[in-house]
Amino acid sequence: MADAPWTIGRLLTWTTDYLKQHGAASPRLDAEVLLAHARNCQRIELYTAFDETASDALRQQFRELVQARAAGTPVAYLVGEKEFYSLPFYVTKDVLIPRPETEFVVVRTLDLARPRGDTPLRIADLGTGSGILAVTLARELPHARLVAADVRPEAVDVAKRNAERHGVADRIEFLRSDWFDNIPSEPAFDFIVSNPPYIGESERESLPPEVRECEPTHALIGGPTGCEPSLQLIQASPRYLADQGWLIIETSPIIADRLLETWRRSTDFEPPEVTHDLAQHAR
Repeated sequence: MADAPWTIGRLLTWTTDYLKQHGAASPRLDAEVLLAHARNCQRIELYTAFDETASDALRQQFRELVQARAAGTPVAYLVGEKEFYSLPFYVTKDVLIPRPETEFVVVRTLDLARPRGDTPLRIADLGTGSGILAVTLARELPHARLVAADVRPEAVDVAKRNAERHGVADRIEFLRSDWFDNIPSEPAFDFIVSNPPYIGESERESLPPEVRECEPTHALIGGPTGCEPSLQLIQASPRYLADQGWLIIETSPIIADRLLETWRRSTDFEPPEVTHDLAQHAR
């Protein structure tokens, strides 16, 4: 008896089991995203094509993606993009993969900015990476002008591509800068936002292998304690902020107390506010 044909449905079922055996946290989702990418279609379209026989060329391309995923390469790097705030963003191995937790930075900034109505705003996104914060805020705040900076030119290039993709490149100035090094202090900023590296050296080995081995170390490790970039932002940002300006950064629950202590001692800031994620961790 001839083997059953490799339909779209059979490919997904087999691949889900295979990725599960190789430790994937979301094997079914990974299989669907990779197959939709190989097939050049939306994930939803797979469900109407379950009985369709996959071509040899499709199977070969899909097989290569699945093997790379089983070896530990994150799906976002394999397909070249990741969703953030319901928008697709280009990603490469030069930038951190966007996480849902970073959306809290966007939400808090919008909560503070929108009551200002049509007032022109200046926003700086430091350590922009793929540009998710700058691009999302530019889309949501049409009267804002932004500066997006990163020390890595490769990251700046990715951020520019995302700004162009979402039609906001004309309102974002891209700079290569190690935090504030090349950031003009005038005119002042209404908001400075950042998702700095905040993992300490001692935590490196506890990271999931695909994070530790595939994502850029400079975007993950913040120094011996993980506090170093955030402390630099807290200490330097008052010189760049307008009156009633805000510094909004993402952090780790592990270092949150230390950062809050430094923030409270600063005479340049009012008492800090803390946002908690869905697990009630300080972010």
